[in-house]
Amino acid sequence: MRILLAEDDELLGAGLKAGLQQQGFQVDWVRDGVAAQRELLTGAYQASVLDLGLPRQDGMQCLAAVRRQKITTPVLILTARDGVPDRIAGLDAGADDYLVKPVDLMELAARLRALVRRAHGVAEPMLEAGALKMDPASRQVWLDDRLVELSLREYEILQIFMLHAGRVLTRTQIEQHLYQWGTEVSSNTVEVHIYNLRKKLRPDVIETLRGVGYMLPQQIRAEATNTKKGAA
Repeated sequence: MRILLAEDDELLGAGLKAGLQQQGFQVDWVRDGVAAQRELLTGAYQASVLDLGLPRQDGMQCLAAVRRQKITTPVLILTARDGVPDRIAGLDAGADDYLVKPVDLMELAARLRALVRRAHGVAEPMLEAGALKMDPASRQVWLDDRLVELSLREYEILQIFMLHAGRVLTRTQIEQHLYQWGTEVSSNTVEVHIYNLRKKLRPDVIETLRGVGYMLPQQIRAEATNTKKGAA
């Protein structure tokens, strides 16, 4: 899950980036409000953590500009401004959540997961597509009630598909959601991970639409159990 972190304090920013990466997020970090606005306008992020006291442009101005452009990326304000009027102003400006520094990293990660779920119309903590289930908190996956062991990258790609179940995703869209800045991506990386996912899950879990992209159906059928006994 790729998120944008906008924080000008070097020590805090480095700590937040490292901590969120340990929680399974891909983090791009900017240090000013102009850069934050530019990146949010790309629409490439699942969520953003936005400080208010940013140089070049205040975080509130950045948020207002992004919302005027109809960008719906969930934004969590993380700031030292703890007054009730500040909270009200931030939420009314278009923020989806508001936290005051210092923050517990586990809580920050949980709130980001909740924001992303809600942005995709998912109210429950578990992501489900029929017989396929995912717990973003523990990063575990089940198919037909069978626990499936996935690599970190395989899990991240499957999470992207489950958040967009029923929608076709191009390889470029998958890469945008998956890889942070400076990551070199070979031409067939996504295809290789999808091939491995199909081996570990089932071939029908991820469909290929030739010349267009890939899609995970909204309802993965349960695998039929063969109850017939062999002849005596």
